[in-house]
Amino acid sequence: MDIVPFVDLVAQYHSIEKEVDASIKKVLMQCNFILGTEVEEFERAFARFIGVAHGIAVSSGLDALRLALQALGIREGDEVIVPTNTFIASALAVSAVGAKPVLVDCDPNTYNINPKMIEPALTGRTRAIMPVHLTGQAADMDAVLDIAKRQQLHVIEDAAQAHGTLYQGRACGSLGTAGGFSFYPGKNLGAYGDGGMITTNDTELAAKLRRLRHYGQESKYHHHEKGVNARLDTLQAAVLNIKLRNLPNWNEARTKHAQRYRQLLERVGDIRFQQQASFSTHIYHLFVIETDRRNELQRHLDGAGIHTNIHYPIPIHLQKAYRDLGHKEGDFPHAEQAAKRMLSLPMFPELTNAQIERVAESIKEFFPKQ
Repeated sequence: MDIVPFVDLVAQYHSIEKEVDASIKKVLMQCNFILGTEVEEFERAFARFIGVAHGIAVSSGLDALRLALQALGIREGDEVIVPTNTFIASALAVSAVGAKPVLVDCDPNTYNINPKMIEPALTGRTRAIMPVHLTGQAADMDAVLDIAKRQQLHVIEDAAQAHGTLYQGRACGSLGTAGGFSFYPGKNLGAYGDGGMITTNDTELAAKLRRLRHYGQESKYHHHEKGVNARLDTLQAAVLNIKLRNLPNWNEARTKHAQRYRQLLERVGDIRFQQQASFSTHIYHLFVIETDRRNELQRHLDGAGIHTNIHYPIPIHLQKAYRDLGHKEGDFPHAEQAAKRMLSLPMFPELTNAQIERVAESIKEFFPKQ
């Protein structure tokens, strides 16, 4: 049985194999593995791609968010608004600096943070809002930024799934005080290991972030802050430089794949699609469908050799790690409903029309049996 993988990183590697191998070999020959020239090159290129003044390369998407919060002085006793419908790293970054993540529900159609839920959750301790651009689509940033401006709050964008997503013509990661990106291998722009980036137009903040990621050093052995070791490896930057040049074409391919899925699955069973917001492009880090028979459909597809995933089966407020927040089932009904119904189908640039059609046919075979 031929497998349709959820993500095919081997196929992507083969498409850029010669360039990647040569770039890695160059780093190996120079042996400049920590903060080498490739890191600086990638920081400049990614900042241009996003349309900001500064990019600060770090070791993971979690570290990008954590260091942004730390650099902005958010600490114990402070609160940060975070959507409950996201990967747990969004909340963990807040916890890592000693602050409290204050969770809010999502929009049931886009899955992104519902701005109407933000103001009721604000307190005198709120210091920032962390909108997440989930699945490759932008959150409603005008509404978020309006609240932040009126309440004098920072906005830290979690853009881990939005490498190239545009909100009203501006790139995610360029809209708030800072943006945090992940280069986990399965992302639209993925490294061959972990990696992350912080984007900002604030020159002083960028300088502080560069110190914090590198033991708090201003220069060697001159430590201005209590920093950490959270640097992006030169080898990863060398790979990401090549991948970044291909990213616009890869994002375009994902969009075409999503359109084909929608055409083939329209009016099939009880399938419901994620709504695309009028203010945002969509780069489809994930292609998500909803169905009441999600678990059964996933088993059916797995039996047909089609790999799928669930993002995310347990909202943050129901995770054991965050029992201390005191939430219970029913507190955030839209996120809970999505968690029970959402299924992510295979999505990667190299996905073929034949594979998409096979996925769609298998889904169609499932529903008439019900």
